[in-house]
Amino acid sequence: MHMSVPDSPPSLPRLGAANPELVDMVREAAGNGVPLVLLHIDIDHFASVNQNMGMEVGDAALDAVGLRLNERLQGHGRVWRHGSDEFVAAVPLHEGGDAQAAQAVAETLIAEIERPLEVLPYTLFLEAKIGVSLCPQHGDDPSELLHLAETAVRRASHAVDEPVQLHATDVQDRAHSESAIARQIVDALLNGEFRLRYQPKISARDGRVIGMEALVRWQSPVLGLLLPERFLPTAERIGVILQIGDWMLDRVVAQVRAWREQGFDDFFVGINVTTQQLLQADFVDRLLGRMQQAGLPMSSIVLELNERVLTHNSTDVVYRTVSALRHEGICVTLDNFGTGDASLSALVRYPADILKIDRSFISAAPAGSRETAIVRALIAMGHQLGMKVIANGVETEAQLGFLRRADCDYFQGYLFGEPTSAELAGQALRRRYLRPELFTATQSDRTLLLVDDEQNVLRSLVRLFRRDGYRILAAGNVRDAFGLLATNDVQVILSDQRMSEMDGTEFLGRVKMLYPDTIRLVLSGYTDLATVTDAINRGAIYRFLTKPWDDNKLREHIRQAFRTYDSQRGRETSP
Repeated sequence: MHMSVPDSPPSLPRLGAANPELVDMVREAAGNGVPLVLLHIDIDHFASVNQNMGMEVGDAALDAVGLRLNERLQGHGRVWRHGSDEFVAAVPLHEGGDAQAAQAVAETLIAEIERPLEVLPYTLFLEAKIGVSLCPQHGDDPSELLHLAETAVRRASHAVDEPVQLHATDVQDRAHSESAIARQIVDALLNGEFRLRYQPKISARDGRVIGMEALVRWQSPVLGLLLPERFLPTAERIGVILQIGDWMLDRVVAQVRAWREQGFDDFFVGINVTTQQLLQADFVDRLLGRMQQAGLPMSSIVLELNERVLTHNSTDVVYRTVSALRHEGICVTLDNFGTGDASLSALVRYPADILKIDRSFISAAPAGSRETAIVRALIAMGHQLGMKVIANGVETEAQLGFLRRADCDYFQGYLFGEPTSAELAGQALRRRYLRPELFTATQSDRTLLLVDDEQNVLRSLVRLFRRDGYRILAAGNVRDAFGLLATNDVQVILSDQRMSEMDGTEFLGRVKMLYPDTIRLVLSGYTDLATVTDAINRGAIYRFLTKPWDDNKLREHIRQAFRTYDSQRGRETSP
């Protein structure tokens, strides 16, 4: 059925940190002390609109959202497009404006976005998250302020009932200072203030739940809910960590036994242990005694050791303890690998079963070339050393697709579930498979990826190649293109040369490293012979084509590209 989309309002301009309007607004706020609030606005789950209703509907919806935001500000501030489904707003506050005023601005914009939106023949109900930073309170550099707001919106994406997140202020930091934590944590265990949460671990093969990680949370009546990185260092310093560790082990052993009695017997629970615990002379015997008393097989508990354990002064004692644990059949994970000071020689020496890659590398993949290379190297190294590899912090389908192609074994992250109560974790075990649709085979033959940040050109190319029966993927920016490459088996890529984030030859150079089998073509309205020649010599691109194009010739170039792919892969070419 043919669907018509109403004429869209003019699209908002794109934003970069060097945008002169933003620079001027930040400079003025820093100079006169009148606050400026920067808001990073992320539309929730917008990819489903493009997938289910088409890119034309999605583009029209985003244009309409941009118009609404502009009208709401009534000239008192600026709004820009940022990324595929994100916006950035800069709004001056009244003199004396504070975080509370910034929160009010953000909530007003969310209410505007969440009003029903008609894009015929559909009525859309959108939701949004907003991260907030303030100038001059949080700094006077546009790039840094944008980064702080983006970091805050990531926190918002994980908060169920708090769609607005402000960058943490100095006042908040002081409230959660080490001295305040030290005073409160001494009696926290006795007062029953600690909670255990469980996050699923997923098989890369089919999405099966293979285990959980037990994560401690501190629900302090004074400080609120604290994550372990906020209070465990203090607990270690003042010696409370041993009592917390014993409490966690007792609770986990009891929970594993309860789940096994419910019929779940093919999973494990990972639990973090500290250097101080491993240095206890009776640690191994006490752990084995707990498990034997509960009737648990040794494979049901996996101990997770932070990488800094490998560099502790008492490494010989820790080494003997870890060896003894593995000799008894208890598996060991090296946690958050890649962020500490451990050398490769220490990694070779220490016996371990699982290598966990830190989330900081995963969050930058697959678009970040250096991080991508490190992740691939860590996976290959782990396999060479006989270990399974788990990626921590998997939050997007693009990351999942990249990691599956890189032969990662297990996944953990918000894409499959946040840390939750034992009851909800039990429901995940009962379901056995999480997000199975992400593991179904994708159509691989004749997939063409088109990349151009001019929407009119992109639509024209989609219409042109649709008649040839290709499976067509379209991306309006480089970030979306990397996402599509990670989640689809693409044979041929046609990219514009002059784009806002990076030029086409640079983009395809990165693609060559990640997906060397692809056939990569550049389509450009101008010719920079030096750049093109260098890209061709490096093998980054297969062919350079120019705009405006001849439809028939361009279609023939793409047909030839697929034939080249077939020839390189040794497949029989269609007549």
